[in-house]
Amino acid sequence: MIVIKDAERNLTQEKNSVEEAVRDILSNVKCQGDKAILDYTEKFDKLRLNGIAVAKEEIKAAYGKVSPETIENLNFSAKRIQDFAEHQKSCLKEFSYEISPGVTLGHRIIPIESCGCYVPAGRYPLPSSALMSVIPARVAGVKRIAACSPANKEFGGIHPAVLVAMDIAGADEVYCMGGAQAIGAYAYGTDTLKAVDIIVGPGNKYVTEAKRQVSGNVGIDMLAGPSEVVIIADETADPKWVAADSLARCEHDPNSWTVIVTTSKAIVHKILSHIEGEAKALATAEVAMSSWKNNSRIILAEDMEEAVKITNDIVPEHLQVMTKDSREVANKLHNFGSLFIGHYAPVAFGDYVSGTNHILPTLRCSRFSNGVFVGTFLKMSSVQEITKEGAQMLSPHCAYLAGIEGLLGHQYSAELRK
Repeated sequence: MIVIKDAERNLTQEKNSVEEAVRDILSNVKCQGDKAILDYTEKFDKLRLNGIAVAKEEIKAAYGKVSPETIENLNFSAKRIQDFAEHQKSCLKEFSYEISPGVTLGHRIIPIESCGCYVPAGRYPLPSSALMSVIPARVAGVKRIAACSPANKEFGGIHPAVLVAMDIAGADEVYCMGGAQAIGAYAYGTDTLKAVDIIVGPGNKYVTEAKRQVSGNVGIDMLAGPSEVVIIADETADPKWVAADSLARCEHDPNSWTVIVTTSKAIVHKILSHIEGEAKALATAEVAMSSWKNNSRIILAEDMEEAVKITNDIVPEHLQVMTKDSREVANKLHNFGSLFIGHYAPVAFGDYVSGTNHILPTLRCSRFSNGVFVGTFLKMSSVQEITKEGAQMLSPHCAYLAGIEGLLGHQYSAELRK
């Protein structure tokens, strides 16, 4: 393995703690509710609102503030996300079986009753994130789906494209709020907003830290960091495509990163040349090139076997395979949030329109977790039904084990059924 381009910045060595600031925000929201949300909106978003709830009339009016093409493409994406979520749900089955005479075991699949979907809004609106969080919740059968996004000063509230996406996705309630204070509102509730059971959706470091601090009081999907991609490329990969896909990931955030793992030294310089050239045409070039320069790497692997090992050790959020035998290589990979197989499968498709979810684990967390999916909003709760016959068989075994542990109340409870 040869590192041809290394990251110039080590994020793990940079301390930028927001823990104390977030703790103060959450404490204020817990004590002051709506007032704290409105005050923080004015402070951070430079907009004074009369309330946090978005009226149905405002959502309906948003359709007139976006182009027909926007509505058409949001509907296209929504239908594909819903279709994929429905297929995922069909794989999750309830079951019941008799393990021994009179003892029936199984599990029930029960939708979580309420969820809060966080839709970020940094430099640009992110209507796709509304679709990705709300639609799986609706397919799962969540009874109450709340969605929120920060205020956009230009529009005097949530960006209309985001409002339209929330409505298409099927949100029951919409709130204009963002940042750590929105997470606090979801977790603790306010006069306007009833607390939810689980919070999902990506966000900045303040949102992520807030989710960490309220976790346990409320469920969360994951603690996500900046966007990541590894691209495995051999001599058959188009250097221009590799460069374009790299820049697409880097433009997300100054802390995002790309790692190109290649077995072909011949394409490395071509990739570097294309990155410099194509970045000039991007309006997001400043962020993309900062991320590329500071955080991204190019690694030359001895062969495809080593390329696979390197990639599995990196554990990326997104993983692209652009090789001669992409499917064969893909079958050897097991650590990723979402896998994109073949030269014609850029991560951008997964971000918007392929149908899979783009809310994914980062920071090597896909070693043990998955992204948001319909199952995020479902509980698998075990069930047992035991008759007199079944209890008589289980009782002595249960009483004996309870006695070993010194739990005499358990022992007595079991012996009563003997």
